[in-house]
Amino acid sequence: MKRQSLFLYTAWLLSLIATVGSLYFSEIEEFIPCEMCWYQRMAMYPLVLILGIATFRSDFSIRIYALPFSIIGALIAALHYAEQKIPGFGGATACASGVPCSAEYINFLGFITIPFLALVAFVLITLCLCFTGKNRN
Repeated sequence: MKRQSLFLYTAWLLSLIATVGSLYFSEIEEFIPCEMCWYQRMAMYPLVLILGIATFRSDFSIRIYALPFSIIGALIAALHYAEQKIPGFGGATACASGVPCSAEYINFLGFITIPFLALVAFVLITLCLCFTGKNRN
């Protein structure tokens, strides 16, 4: 398997794991997503389909379409994480779902929250997409 194929496959797999994880948290654990969580989902969910099709077609030019989703998703996740971890950042008012964006359903090791997991996924997907350029083998 060529290196660029491996990076594309990894990006797709990461988006799939992140999507299944978000559905697990909301549907199995019954965590109500806040507004920023929904925006992150809007950036992640299309990546599963876009990167999945590109992976099976070996279409490395997909990065021009996928990178905006992963970069915007990473920015939203970073803002969401900052709202959780920096006191007074953004104002912790409840959104339409009734859940404030500063709420932490999980907090492993004092820093691993759901937005942190999303941020890691978006950053890794972005890096993988950067290594799927046409001139790489």
